[in-house]
Amino acid sequence: MNLEYLLEFDPVLLALFGTLFTWGVTAAGAALVFPFKTINQRILNLMLGFAAGVMIAASFWSLLSPAIEMEELKNPGRSWVPAVVGFLSGGAFLLMIDKILPHLHSGLHIDKSEGIKTSWSRSVLLILAITLHNIPEGLAIGVAFGALASNPDLAILAGAVSLTIGIGLQNFPEGTAVSIPLRREGFSRRKAFFFGQLSGIVEPIAGVLGAILVISVTPLLPYALSFAAGAMIFVVVEELIPESQIGDETDLSSIGVMIGFSTMMVLDVSLG
Repeated sequence: MNLEYLLEFDPVLLALFGTLFTWGVTAAGAALVFPFKTINQRILNLMLGFAAGVMIAASFWSLLSPAIEMEELKNPGRSWVPAVVGFLSGGAFLLMIDKILPHLHSGLHIDKSEGIKTSWSRSVLLILAITLHNIPEGLAIGVAFGALASNPDLAILAGAVSLTIGIGLQNFPEGTAVSIPLRREGFSRRKAFFFGQLSGIVEPIAGVLGAILVISVTPLLPYALSFAAGAMIFVVVEELIPESQIGDETDLSSIGVMIGFSTMMVLDVSLG
């Protein structure tokens, strides 16, 4: 894949294009509500496991590893500092949002909703749960492309592109995980699709903000990459893996994780 021509574009614009792509894949996943009113739980478990595997691999190959390598050039022997600080900060940030933002994970009764107690409907809480997933994903893409401002290297660009493709792939089941439950809640197909794709709108916003941040404050780049990785791992452990374990066929979710991780690893190594 010839990516050199992309180096001529502004990194913020690339971040916007990348996150618009991942938003589009979310919409494609949400569009499954048109042919299907329900989806087999085994298939959904496999898809969510795949999404978790992609995010785990992306967190290391596309975010933590580059952050450590960048810092090693400046501070040999202390390259772990921004990786650890950023990673834990990303998890803490998502934990804070998780405690504040009202949301409900798929398959649970409304009494199990998390965040500040509210009278919002079950459907709104379901939408907010997936929207929460997409914040660190958009941020990760934005930070990855923003790195080009200080080092317009083809390898960095390839890593950002592979991250975008990987997150796009795992956004497909996330879109489905919103629209299908909304359809079961009594929404029309069109309305369920609309809100399903709407859950991905935070990705372009977070992507552009992430790119602008690291361009404005270049020394923050290793911390920002690690921050995005920590936030993504939090989402995987807190939400994706538990949701992929619903029902009796939990082996399928484990298989999905392995396939997703391998897919992302191949993308990152082959492109980067």
